[in-house]
Amino acid sequence: MLTSVTSTSERPDLVPLVARWLWDAFWSESGKSPDDLLEAVRKSVTARPMPRTFILLADGEPVGTASLVAHDLDERPDLSPWLAGMFVVSHARGQGYAAHLIAAVETEACAASISTLWLYTNTAEHIYTRAGWQTAGIIQHNGKSFVLMRREICPRKRSVMRNGKRVWQ
Repeated sequence: MLTSVTSTSERPDLVPLVARWLWDAFWSESGKSPDDLLEAVRKSVTARPMPRTFILLADGEPVGTASLVAHDLDERPDLSPWLAGMFVVSHARGQGYAAHLIAAVETEACAASISTLWLYTNTAEHIYTRAGWQTAGIIQHNGKSFVLMRREICPRKRSVMRNGKRVWQ
């Protein structure tokens, strides 16, 4: 199967589909309207560097999404940015597609000189662990326990003296 990753910037026609996926998977019990979520996803079409929403295509068919966002967890406003809204349609799960989406978000973050990403999950810790993420703790959100995870994606450059000159490495 041929896979590729695109973004809502490149394919704004996919915004309603992504919003529907996210509404059904994460937001239907939030008290927010589907239109609120649709507007949030629409912002990813033109916003830079965040939010950025990616869509995985398998043989041209949209099968999953993930986003790079500034904030995703009201309980932790001190942490930023986040890998958020990871979703793969049920018939495409178990094929490694989440790894493509994780890589797309990490690549975008690194290109924006972001060195640390955060996420929270209560169902997919094993997927993120396989992708190099580390557990940072357990948090409570909306009455449920979630695993808080982090990943160092781009090593921070530091200055050192070499032969009497300051260099960045």
